[in-house]
Parts: sequence; C-alpha cells; structure tokens
Amino acid sequence: ATRTKSAEVERADSGIGQMPARKWRNRASETLSSLQAWEAHRPCTDCGERDLPVETDVQNCNQRRADLCEKCRKRRTERKESVLEFVNTEASYGEDLRIIKEEFYLPMQAAGLLSQEQLQGIFSNIQELIDLNENFLEILQEEIDQAFDQGDSDLMTVCIGEIFLEFVNMLPAFQTYCLQQSSSVNMLNALEKEKELLRIFLDVSQNDNTALRRMNLRSFLMAPLQRVTKYPLLLSRIIKATTEYHPDHGSLREAKSRIESHLEHINMKTKQEGNTWTLRSFRQDSKKKREVINIEMRETALKTVGWLREETRFVMEGSLQLAQPPDGQWVKKGSKTLKFQNMQVLLLVNMKRVSESSLESAEPGPVKDAVLVLIRDKNNGKFHLLREPLRLSNCIVSTDPDCDDTFELIEIRREAFVFRDSDRARTHHWFRQIRRYSRELGSWKKRRNALPNIMISTPHTRP
Repeated sequence: ATRTKSAEVERADSGIGQMPARKWRNRASETLSSLQAWEAHRPCTDCGERDLPVETDVQNCNQRRADLCEKCRKRRTERKESVLEFVNTEASYGEDLRIIKEEFYLPMQAAGLLSQEQLQGIFSNIQELIDLNENFLEILQEEIDQAFDQGDSDLMTVCIGEIFLEFVNMLPAFQTYCLQQSSSVNMLNALEKEKELLRIFLDVSQNDNTALRRMNLRSFLMAPLQRVTKYPLLLSRIIKATTEYHPDHGSLREAKSRIESHLEHINMKTKQEGNTWTLRSFRQDSKKKREVINIEMRETALKTVGWLREETRFVMEGSLQLAQPPDGQWVKKGSKTLKFQNMQVLLLVNMKRVSESSLESAEPGPVKDAVLVLIRDKNNGKFHLLREPLRLSNCIVSTDPDCDDTFELIEIRREAFVFRDSDRARTHHWFRQIRRYSRELGSWKKRRNALPNIMISTPHTRP
C-alpha cells in the first residue's frame, strides 16, 4: 500500500527548488537585457560606427536594426554599380572587337579586297585582343554569377583587382596595338584612295549595316585605345567605393598602378618613334617609374630570345647578385670569397600555341623552353645584356648546405654562376623556380638519373 501511494505522487515543480529557480530567472532576464543593449549599439559591419537607424519589418510587425550605417550602405551601392559598369563596358568593348573581325576583317579577306599583309598592317593583333577579352570577360561574369548565387547582392565577394592582375599580360597586347595604330590608319587611308572597291565596301558598310551603328572602320579601330585608357578610371571608381580592409583593396591599387605604368611606357615609346599622339597622361611616382623600367626590360628580353609575346610568360624578374667563381672556389671556400655584382635577372618560359593561325583561338601548350636573361643595370638610358640568355635545358642548378644563402647554376661544358638575393627566402624561391624548369627541360637528366645507380657503394654487400 505504501509503494502504491508513493507511485501516485507526481512532481509538479522543476525539481530545483524555489530559490535557485528565482535566481536562474533573474540571470536569464539580465542576459536578455544585455543582449538587447548590445543589439541597440551593435556596430556597422563595414565601418564599425554605432547608433544605426532602425528598419521596420512589416511582415513580422516588429522592428530591427540595420547592419549598415547610411554611409556604408551608399558606398556598397556605389561599389556594386562600379563593378557592374566595369563588366558591362568590358562586354561592350568585346562586341566592338567582334564587329571589327566579323564585319570588316573576314568580309575583306573573303572578297580579296586586300592582301594578307595589308590586312595584318591595318588590323594588327586584333585577334589576340579578342582572345584576351573573351577569357577576361568569362572570368568576370562567372564571379558575378557566383556572387548572386551565394546571396551576395552587393557583390562584395567580387574581387576585380585580383582578376585584373591575373590578366595583366593583356597589357603588352594593348601596347603592341597602340604602337601600330598610326601606321595602321595611314595604311588604311592610302589603300582607300588607291582601291575603289575598298572605298565602296567601307561606305556601304557604314550606311547600310545596322550592326555598325553608322560608325566607320576608323572609329572601331580606336576601341582598344579607348578601352585601355579607361581602365584606370574604372578602377579608381571601384577603389573609392571599397573600404581599406576589403580583401581586394590592395589588388585594386596594384592593378591601377600597373595599367598607369603601361600607359606611360606606351607614351614613351610613341615619342621615341616620332609620333605626335599620346595616350592619356598620368602622374608618375617612384613605383610607376620602377614598373616602366620593368616593362623596358621585358621588351629587351623578348627581342633577345625572339619569342612571340603571346607565347611568352615571365615567371620571375628582379635584382640578383651574381658571381662567376674559379673552378672549385665556391665548393672549397664558400661564398664569402666571391665578388658579386648587381644584375637584373628575368626568368622566361616559352608556351607554344596549339594553333598557328593568326585569327584562331590558340590554347597554350606545354613549356617548350625556358631561359634566364641577365641584364646589367641601366646605363646611359639603355639596357645591356651581360651575355646571351642561359637556356635552362642545358643547365644544372644546385645548392650547398654550407652556403644556403646562394645557389649555383652550371651551364654544361661552359660557365658557372653563383646567384643570391638580399633576402634569403627569395633566394630559395629563385632556386626552386629555376631548378624546376631545368629538371623538366634538361635533355641530360636521363643520363644523370643513372648516376646514383653507378655510384652506389657496395662493400657491405660483399661476402
């Protein structure tokens, strides 16, 4: 009977007593008040300012604070508009390039109005610009679509600066086109006076072809010049609307500096060639001047190796210290006894194109060659090569544990060089990059791989 009575008893309280329960409710109330106080003064997610305005949520019939202050909200809107303007104008520029090829180049080629040499003189490297624009625009559009798919309506995850720096090799293509612009227009003017069929074709195209928007060929040929000078302006607008701690802020500034340096270099080249026209001028500072010098060195290196620009990739470039030791000196005495001289070094690789047609898209193939170009510091306004380029397929690269601040490059049956950078980590980076291409391209490696098998010491295995 006692067991049955106790079984019928049922607890109706929390089981923790009245005093602990009251203390727990007080603490919960205090915590809620603290959270509400923090919510009332929660900082702006962009700038950190407090006391933000309150938004009214009609659907839930309550009020909530905004995550952004009015200034940052406006800035985000401006940034989104600037990013979309960059992408949309790139698409419009690509459409003008397509018109140049499909409405002028191909019809003139099919009709035999001009020879291939004359077409090349007028349209220059237009196909290279088309390929670059298509690839650049594809990546930009993918970033925009991905941001919208992830719910980023303000496009804060789109990093235009980083993408631009990945395609910075398109700037030399603009330079080639710009430097040939004067001769292209002069050739077009002369041929139009000389060939009546060409003049008729151009007049009919401008007046009857609706795709041309009543613009002539000369107007479309100016599109690359107008585009390359517009990049700094578009990047400046995005920079102005991007906070300093945004992950793309530094890349945007670097991209703007790179394009301005290339424009200054193009202006310098046009003056050297006696042309009167120049692109939009920009203020020079020490960093831009350094980049202009780098551009000049790349031009010197390209002329030296004789490779096509679209097949060339600059892996590394910069100042290194170089020494040429007598036989055995580096091994016996270390690098302290060597006499080093400053040298500008460029590591170039040749990526052969799959297609050789001038007006067909060409995918880069495997690395066919790699060289080191050694350039003395600039003297009397010109660069001078120390020697012919070092072909890494004929070189062996090694390092000594006792001299870990240097590495040695031996040209088979010729010379030996010891290199180092002022920064040890960068010296190691140079070493790894050069050794990589030396191993990949070296025809000697098949024979050299057999050396360890020949040189194995076997006294311990003999009976």
